[in-house]
Amino acid sequence: MQKLFALALLLFGTSVWAQGPSLEKDFSDIESKVVEWRRDIHQNPELSNREFKTAEKIAKHLKSLGIEVQTGIAKTGVVGILKGDQPGKVVGLRADIDALPVTERNDLPYRSTVKSTFLGKEVGVMHACGHDTHTAILMGVAEVLSKNKDKIKGTVKFIFQPAEEGAPPGEEGGALLMVKEGVLSNPDVDAVFGLHINSQTPVGTVKYKPGGAMAAAQRFVINVKGKQTHGSQPWGGVDPILISAKIIDGLQTIISRESELTNEAAVISVGKITSGVRFNIIPESAEMIGTIRTLDYDMQKHINKRMEEMVPAIAKAYGGDATIDIKSSTAITFNDLELTEKMAPTLKRVAGDENVSIHKAITGAEDFSYFQEKVPGFYFFLGGMTPGNTESFPHHTPDFKIDDSGLLLGVKTMTGLALDYLNL
Repeated sequence: MQKLFALALLLFGTSVWAQGPSLEKDFSDIESKVVEWRRDIHQNPELSNREFKTAEKIAKHLKSLGIEVQTGIAKTGVVGILKGDQPGKVVGLRADIDALPVTERNDLPYRSTVKSTFLGKEVGVMHACGHDTHTAILMGVAEVLSKNKDKIKGTVKFIFQPAEEGAPPGEEGGALLMVKEGVLSNPDVDAVFGLHINSQTPVGTVKYKPGGAMAAAQRFVINVKGKQTHGSQPWGGVDPILISAKIIDGLQTIISRESELTNEAAVISVGKITSGVRFNIIPESAEMIGTIRTLDYDMQKHINKRMEEMVPAIAKAYGGDATIDIKSSTAITFNDLELTEKMAPTLKRVAGDENVSIHKAITGAEDFSYFQEKVPGFYFFLGGMTPGNTESFPHHTPDFKIDDSGLLLGVKTMTGLALDYLNL
């Protein structure tokens, strides 16, 4: 035990929390600002690759703090660079800034009434995933750290990322485009941290997972070709709808009978089927679109291989033809094991040991993973549910809510991670 305590002192003896009460005053001063920024951003949401006013608000704030600002990164992204008074490593802190095509229907006084166009249709726009809180939290971290440059041993790079929810069809965007445009260079980032608020995790608590924390996401499109005939005479044609049903059933056996689910979870889901025009016509073709979620790249390779084998084979067995096209959307959100081990004590010190826990892997996806493919990264979940609440609404739904009282802990954890990492 004494050796462990000595090691902890060696690793974290220069922690921000050991440097006096000044930061606590800065945290106290910033909380109301963070809440105000969050509510303003929530009331004025913008869709992916269209976050013009949000980016302008962020850039204006960073410039007011004397932080070097770069704009137009990955279309609407903003990057701030803050150099400390002492030389050292470079740490990246990331927040996503885009909203979703969801019409808000909760009773918040600052709820969104914004309308926009998405895939050619008029839609409501809402921060239904908490990106407004992420943005406000990182703006708060930037203000606190800008006032404490003497405690920064190195450089902090603030990465405000657009299009985490995915760029519109035909466009590039998100973390992948930021990486492509060099966001992790000049100066080169040594490690990157990110958080995601969660509406079903109580305020004041933090969750994380070493290794694979969130799944890789892939999108697949299956095109089935049959032979059109009258609905009263199915023997006169080849039914692509029947073939589609058999394909869906077959794909699920890859998960239920071929995937070692005691290793990691995996999912294949068909989310859309398009076929036919009339009740009494068996159509010529069908299209299916779906998603694959994996937490292990060997499992992903096996699932992809079997899908590519199975789809045409099933179609052929029923007299038709089928093709499948699989494209990756995000990589596995993988928390670097060494970095996670070093930084988990910071979360425990900031939030309290009893308020920090390890969660199971999540089959949702996050393009923060593209940063983690290039440099060691650590991604964790922040509680946003009112304590004692008996009804919490999931992300990406019209009733989604986040308790503002959870934002300050977000500022404290991200600040602590940055300073502790730079002092390692």
